[in-house]
Amino acid sequence: MTNFTEIASRDRVAFIQACWHRDIVDVLRDSFKEEFAKLSDKQIDFYEVPGAYEIPLHCKALAATGKYAAVVAGGLVVDGGIYRHDFVGRTVIDGLMQAQMETGMPVFSAVLTPHHFHGNDEHVNFFKAHFVKKGKEAAHACAETLTSLVAMGS
Repeated sequence: MTNFTEIASRDRVAFIQACWHRDIVDVLRDSFKEEFAKLSDKQIDFYEVPGAYEIPLHCKALAATGKYAAVVAGGLVVDGGIYRHDFVGRTVIDGLMQAQMETGMPVFSAVLTPHHFHGNDEHVNFFKAHFVKKGKEAAHACAETLTSLVAMGS
C-alpha cells in the first residue's frame, strides 16, 4: 500500500520542463520557484527534457528515486500547422496521470496546449504573462496537496 504521508513528507520537489518554447516555459519555472519558496521550505531540483513528450517518463523515473515529494511538469505544446498538437498534449497529460497513479507521488501539470499560438510578439507576450499565473497556480496546488497528504497521516 502506498504511504502518501511518507512521500509528501520528503524534502524535495522536482520541476521538469520541456525545452521547446524555452523563453515562455522559463517564465513558468521562475514563477513556480518564486511562489513555491513562499509556501514551502522544500528544495526544488530542476530538470529539462527536449520536448513535452519526454516528461512523463522522467516523472516516473524521478518518482522511482524515492527522493521527491512531488513532480511539477511544465511545457507548451502548440499547433505548428503540420501535426495535430492536441494528440501530443493528450498523450502527455495521460502519461502524467498514469505516472502519478502508478507511483503514488503527486504529479502536477503546467503543460499547456493552447488552441492557437503564433510566434509573433503579441502571442509570446500574452503566453509569458499567462505562464506567470500558471506557475503560481502550480506552486499553490503542489504546496496545498502535500500539506493535505501529510495531514491525512497525522
